[in-house]
Amino acid sequence: MTEIAIGMLVFPRLTQLDLTAPYEVFSRIPGARVSLVGKTMDPVVSEFGLRFHPDVTFAEAPAFDVLFVPGGSGVDQAIQDEETIAFLAKQGESARYVTSVCTGALALGAAGLLEGYRATTHWLSIDLLPSFGAIAVSDERVVTDRNRVTGGGVTAGIDFALSLAAQLVGIDEARAIQLMIEYAPAPPFQSGRPDEALAATTDLVRGRRAAGQASRATIVAQIAALRRRPTKA
Repeated sequence: MTEIAIGMLVFPRLTQLDLTAPYEVFSRIPGARVSLVGKTMDPVVSEFGLRFHPDVTFAEAPAFDVLFVPGGSGVDQAIQDEETIAFLAKQGESARYVTSVCTGALALGAAGLLEGYRATTHWLSIDLLPSFGAIAVSDERVVTDRNRVTGGGVTAGIDFALSLAAQLVGIDEARAIQLMIEYAPAPPFQSGRPDEALAATTDLVRGRRAAGQASRATIVAQIAALRRRPTKA
């Protein structure tokens, strides 16, 4: 059986479900070897306190068949970190699949890996993708464009990972994984997307995130401007 090397980036204040939902699916793919990749081997703490222990550092990581990036509030710092972006850019050159869930797409964009590709991210940040040359898609939960596969916000990670599993090992194996994890979503409320949620609910979430989103937009604009700046000969 051919081994499939999957590298999953971890960074401080990531959203744990962005990481753990795909991890659950990836770890069940026949032949998969899943590694958590950190800047150092120090434990990484998610935005709500869950700790992750990297398996390998940027410097020691092998070339991965699948490169994956989660999102979270910490992505604002991750996209400003030169080592993190350099690692993604290097791995993205050779990976069979370059992937993300939620605002992990912003990190791919900052590394120059989404220019000219259709992609999606969390609904609050979808308007930031074009800053990195991506074609933003807001009405698809999982977007595949050639070897780029991106998922929407947080819980879309399961849909994303099952879709990628089907590409890696076939739809029958992906269906078996879905059955084994009993993925049969039946949410108690139709409130998972801004076009389904009550206007008052959407306004509440936007209000709570306004300051953070404004700060993120500024960071993205600064990084995008640097990427467009011509390099000296």
